[in-house]
Amino acid sequence: MKRALLALPILLLAGCAAVTKIAPGETTVGERLVVKLDGAWNQINVQNMRPAQLWTMEGIYVDQFRLYSGIKDGQAIHPTGGNASQKSFNFRSNMQPDEIAGLFEGMLTRDGSRFTLARLEPVAFGGLPGFRLEYALIRKADNVQLSGVGYFAVSRGELFAILYMAPRLAFFQRHVGQVEQIARSAQVKE
Repeated sequence: MKRALLALPILLLAGCAAVTKIAPGETTVGERLVVKLDGAWNQINVQNMRPAQLWTMEGIYVDQFRLYSGIKDGQAIHPTGGNASQKSFNFRSNMQPDEIAGLFEGMLTRDGSRFTLARLEPVAFGGLPGFRLEYALIRKADNVQLSGVGYFAVSRGELFAILYMAPRLAFFQRHVGQVEQIARSAQVKE
């Protein structure tokens, strides 16, 4: 964990990432996802996270809030970095909720981390029929136990999702209430 925390300033100094403050209020993510924030978040702009926007409260090695807006049929939810041997995690517009959850599970465990699905249930998200998942993840790099929550919906064949995770004991409860509020506020523009 210490090595990871030390790497962040080096990445920022090297110009690999830029931090932007996202102010409270209504924010549009991509072209069609609108969320309302009660407090400020930090957006970390790193190339290898696209198409997701990566937000954090405490720093990306502590908590990560990933927002996906309008992932098209056949589009990857996470780039493979040009490595042909890495599995691609591509969204298909006809995926069922368990398949979409499995897609994100695969993306989160590509480094050998261990994922446990705790709950998958239908809920409205973005003003659309969607679903919510709760999960646990043991991060391979440092064996930190993370808790996570995600919301997903498909509109006009495009995937809209938010995914939040943080260390289970120290940080998850600190910000999950804000994430739940953001999920309730979300609207997908038609």
